[in-house]
Amino acid sequence: MADLVKELISGVVDSVLKEILKKTTGRLTTKRSRSKTRATATTTASRKTTSAKRKPARKQVSKRRTAAGRSRQRRS
Repeated sequence: MADLVKELISGVVDSVLKEILKKTTGRLTTKRSRSKTRATATTTASRKTTSAKRKPARKQVSKRRTAAGRSRQRRS
């Protein structure tokens, strides 16, 4: 009886370990994490090669609400 329980437990443990250690396929990192993890040497080198300067950010202009927009805000 003890051997049967031991065999059952060892089988369950083996299958769980196989499941945990199994290689996951098709899992790619997102663009964001890839760009974060990129080495600084490559980013500085690519910046030097580009001759075009970036335009400064546009100043934000406040957008006037329409009457429909105001009533929609009041309702919610």
